[in-house]
Amino acid sequence: MKRLILMRHAKTEPWNEGLTDRDRKLTPRGHGDAEAMAVALQQQDWVPDVALVSSARRTRETWQHLTLAFPDCKRIVTDDLYLASITGIEDLIAEHASDARTLMIIGHNPGLHELSGTILRQAGTENHSAAMRLAAKMPTCAAALFEREDEGDYVPVLFKLIDFLKPKNLV
Repeated sequence: MKRLILMRHAKTEPWNEGLTDRDRKLTPRGHGDAEAMAVALQQQDWVPDVALVSSARRTRETWQHLTLAFPDCKRIVTDDLYLASITGIEDLIAEHASDARTLMIIGHNPGLHELSGTILRQAGTENHSAAMRLAAKMPTCAAALFEREDEGDYVPVLFKLIDFLKPKNLV
């Protein structure tokens, strides 16, 4: 089985003059959400082998909280994920999918939400509640898990949505 986790960075400070978008850092809430999601992902056994992380500060800070839960995960920081389109993200997935049974992408909207919706429309799900939540919005620090039943290459139509987690719904 192959798994793909698409996760958006945690809550970030607003942009202001003198600060580039790439350098925006997590807010205290963002740090808390990332910590809570790390615990939830670990408890749900959403354990990545490889994580592709955007080079933006907010995604790297999000990963810092996750790495505590996944110390054996190989991290690859890439500029190519910064505000990437669906095609850009899919190219990165295809490039790295063979290196992992579970590949995690930590990036940005709108690309991640659009890609999640595309995979969902192509492959479907048996978890209709998760599908409705994901279709509505991919808020900060949310994560979607997709699975393929065999070990083949990344082909979106073969990855079904299994579940969708967001910090607001964690208990």
